[in-house]
Amino acid sequence: MIVLEAFEKRVPSQTIVGLLGDENSGISPALESLAYASTGMTLVNYSLDARDPLSQLRAKRDLNLVRRHGGTVLLASWNTALLIEMCDEVWWIENGKVIAQADPTQIVDRWNRAILERWRAEQSGSNPPLSPAMRRGDGRAVVKQVELLDAREQPVTAWQSGEEAVVRVSVEFTEAVAQPVIGMLIRTRVGLDVYGTNTELERIELGPRAVGDRVRVSFRFACELCPGDYTLTVASHDPDGTWHEWLEDAVAFAVGDSRYTAGVANLRAKATWELQLNGTR
Repeated sequence: MIVLEAFEKRVPSQTIVGLLGDENSGISPALESLAYASTGMTLVNYSLDARDPLSQLRAKRDLNLVRRHGGTVLLASWNTALLIEMCDEVWWIENGKVIAQADPTQIVDRWNRAILERWRAEQSGSNPPLSPAMRRGDGRAVVKQVELLDAREQPVTAWQSGEEAVVRVSVEFTEAVAQPVIGMLIRTRVGLDVYGTNTELERIELGPRAVGDRVRVSFRFACELCPGDYTLTVASHDPDGTWHEWLEDAVAFAVGDSRYTAGVANLRAKATWELQLNGTR
């Protein structure tokens, strides 16, 4: 195997080398072969990923001792924080080949971006099903469709943090309505209101509408949300708030990013630093 030859010839001594790849990368079989060959290297074949915190601390102490005493460690893991903390360098492996090796942070960033792109591609081409937790209203209008779209107006079930997103709501009127208002509300998985708007707030006049009229409203915005799971509530109502139809948590969607960010709003802060001596700049 190409991976096995690479390990034997290119792994420097007194280092911890992280191995990163998907389930078909060939990492596990290569490590099993190395263990069978008794090469003298310390091999960690994803075993740290499932250990409890105390066991991980003990294992990290032991691996650092191996490196300090001149040994070599190959650490296969999907815990990217662990790889950044422990490794001198990380190798990215696909289909038995080392496609990149560099500083752990560089490889992890590239890996995260690649995984996000694959995941994002898998979420394209279809919309999440309309399955509201609750329907209520007087029935003067019916929400016929809720679409989640990307910037090219292609259907998705997930967005990447920061990309342009479109929520499209189609409503059909079963009675005449003088001044209909159509709105949307984004919530977190635990029900925290994140952002809401409607056609009245956006200064769009939709009425008057007659029986059988069907309107489609598109809300376009930058999806500056942190990675996580969210729901979308949509409604048609009068200006005084009387609902024609309210679909509570009508659809669920996800937001992903190439790095972890805590919270809900992705403010994309830029960090700087300076050295202060004796309280002066």
